[in-house]
Amino acid sequence: MKKQLNVLYVAAEIAPFGATGGLADVGESLPEVLGEKGVNISRVMPKYKGLEDRYKLEKVCSFIVETSGKANVANIYKYKEDVVTTYFIGNDDYFERDNYYGYNDDDIRFGFFSKAVLEMLIVLSIKPGIIHLNDWQSALISLFLKKEYSHIDFYKEIKVMYTIHNLQYQGLFNKETLDKLCLSTKYFNMESLEYYGKISYMKAGIIFSDIITTVSETYAKEIQTPLYGYGLDGILKKNKNKICGITNGIHYDKFNPQTDSYIKFNYHIDNAIHGKNENKKYLQKHIGLPIKNAPLFGMVSRLSEQKGIDLCLKAISQLIKEDIQFVILGTGDSHYEEQLLQLSKKYPDKLKVMIEFNQEMARLIYASSDFFLMPSLFEPCGLSQIYSMRFGTVPIVRKTGGLVDTVKPFDIGSKTGTGLIFQHYNGDALKESIKKGIGLYKNTDIWKSIVRNCMSQRFSWDESAKMYIDKYNELIN
Repeated sequence: MKKQLNVLYVAAEIAPFGATGGLADVGESLPEVLGEKGVNISRVMPKYKGLEDRYKLEKVCSFIVETSGKANVANIYKYKEDVVTTYFIGNDDYFERDNYYGYNDDDIRFGFFSKAVLEMLIVLSIKPGIIHLNDWQSALISLFLKKEYSHIDFYKEIKVMYTIHNLQYQGLFNKETLDKLCLSTKYFNMESLEYYGKISYMKAGIIFSDIITTVSETYAKEIQTPLYGYGLDGILKKNKNKICGITNGIHYDKFNPQTDSYIKFNYHIDNAIHGKNENKKYLQKHIGLPIKNAPLFGMVSRLSEQKGIDLCLKAISQLIKEDIQFVILGTGDSHYEEQLLQLSKKYPDKLKVMIEFNQEMARLIYASSDFFLMPSLFEPCGLSQIYSMRFGTVPIVRKTGGLVDTVKPFDIGSKTGTGLIFQHYNGDALKESIKKGIGLYKNTDIWKSIVRNCMSQRFSWDESAKMYIDKYNELIN
């Protein structure tokens, strides 16, 4: 007989409460679907600045957590919804700031958060069978639970699942962090937290968890290689028997071109070409591009090397004289922002760049574009290519990670497949894929087929949630 699943889901960001990327989207959607499937699940994240102004939070308790040799107050709040309750850990010094990350004391901020999560459980008498951790910000919880709190009966039977969303961001800090978090230097060795003279929070999650998941099957294999392992491929191969990949999904009701209030003209699979063209005209007028029936290539992305921005810059520069248009939305590395803005000033009738995080504009780009550019150096899963297909926008992607698992190459003969895929990480390879896309766009019959194929895809959280439930049951049974 299976035991009732009681899960605490821990993440540094959960939409809509706080979001900078895909981690927040997963933190919003996956626990909701798990709750709908009968899992008793709660979530916890930091209470960032201004959150109480947007949501009616109930303060439930306060207690002291020691970090950096001083007593710090952890204020616990909760926000209850139909199937999931979200807890927030607040501290005026650590989390009342303008940004979530990027501070010199991020090690202490998220070390405090990790200790406070475990202390909260015993204060509120919440006893999960499984704590589901995500990325480096919560990874230390596994070490505290398995080593520092293991002598306390309350914590002994709790299992840990650790999900790696992006191995590149590992939480690397100086050795002195151990002392600030009241941790022994015995953890400063290759079999524990030590990583090339520093300590790695990500490594703690890998070593001290009971099971490791990644957000796509291909990425689970890639991170065990030197090319994608970022120095952790050895320890990951050593723990390969507890690693599995579960591809992310999306909420198809929330991302629905038939009902989406963010887009100007709603449409469905049978009138998608017309609906998308009407949205394209509106977008072109709205952002100042010439209104014309030319292929529109959209991109909604963090502007970083990982996302292949350098490839885009080269390909766009070489193709700018073609009868095509580009629209790019996102924020990121300043040198990429500046290069894109300069290129858009040089070719204002061909390229529009918006340096901002704008959910409404993102949806309009998904609905209006004919193609979606995602030439990533690596991509653990990626949600944007799934969103684009939902809106009938054909993804152009590099052959890596979750892009391989979700986008299938279009075959003209059989009219099967959903996108264009290139392998080599260079601007010429992306350019050739874009040129191939232009050819597909000009063939009305072919174009209708590939748009329909895209909109017929389903990567819902329903199937992914079932796989998580199976893994949860393996842990507790």
